[in-house]
Formats: sequence, C-alpha cells, structure tokens
Amino acid sequence: MILNTLMITQLLAAFLFCIGCLIVMFRKNSLIVLLGIELILNACNLSIVSFSHQYGLLEGQIQIFFIITIAAAESAIGLSILLNLYRNFGSVKTSEAQALRG
Repeated sequence: MILNTLMITQLLAAFLFCIGCLIVMFRKNSLIVLLGIELILNACNLSIVSFSHQYGLLEGQIQIFFIITIAAAESAIGLSILLNLYRNFGSVKTSEAQALRG
C-alpha cells in the first residue's frame, strides 16, 4: 500500500483529533481542556487544507482563515472565563466550575 500525501495528512489529522477528544474528556484542568479544544480545531483545519490542496480548490483554504479567527475569539473568551473562575474560586479545575450551576 502506497501512502500518498493526502492519506498521511488525514491520518495525522485523525490522530490529533483523537488526542484532543481524549484531553477534553479526561482532564480536570480547564486550561488543558481549552488546549484540547484548540487541538481539535487545528486537526479539522489540517483536514480541510489537505483536501483543498489535493483537489486544487482555493475555497477550503479561504475557509481556514475564518476558522482560525473563530478559534482565536474562542480562546480569548475561554481565557477570560478562566481568569474569572480563578479569581472567584482560586482554582481552574473543572470540578470547581460545577458550583456555578443554578
């Protein structure tokens, strides 16, 4: 079996996506959970760019700029929430955030 560039990048994207999902599911630190979410988004970006490159389409690569912008906004909002969580509870663990529920 010959591994071409598309197959290698899709395998890498799948691996990064799985690692990101495992981080989100099993970590207790909220900052690490945000890093896992970013890893998932970057895996999706890699997948879109590799398909776009393989088929010679520019639209997929243009969509990546919007996805990166949304990811940056998500990181800024997530970090501000974590900062307020740390100020109020003195910790960024997800178990401390359970107290915020109504």
